[in-house]
Amino acid sequence: MLIATNERGHVVKRPSRPTIGKMLADLQRGNAHLVLERLDTGRPGSWYIQVLLRENNTFQLEYRDGVRELHFQTQTISQEKVLEALLGWAGAAPDWRDCFMWNNISERFTPEEPRDPETSRQ
Repeated sequence: MLIATNERGHVVKRPSRPTIGKMLADLQRGNAHLVLERLDTGRPGSWYIQVLLRENNTFQLEYRDGVRELHFQTQTISQEKVLEALLGWAGAAPDWRDCFMWNNISERFTPEEPRDPETSRQ
């Protein structure tokens, strides 16, 4: 299931394309980020794409494909390209990443701790 959440805490389950576009267009100070998250019990890890409207009116776009090592970021001035990326990601289009140069930012995050089999049984 796909869930969209903005900075104000507005949550939309299974957002439509127009809803995603409206939520992106509504980004402003005090409501500067939007997260699309894919919740699927069959896929471990965190699967999301998010956008932040920065103070210089550029967009910072990030996505994570399950694990910390697959966390990427880019920036653009184009709201149109951000919308294409959001919709492409939401629709699982194979080429949604192609119009950006992505930087792997996984080193910014602490490694996920391995689960201890002894403590998880308690």
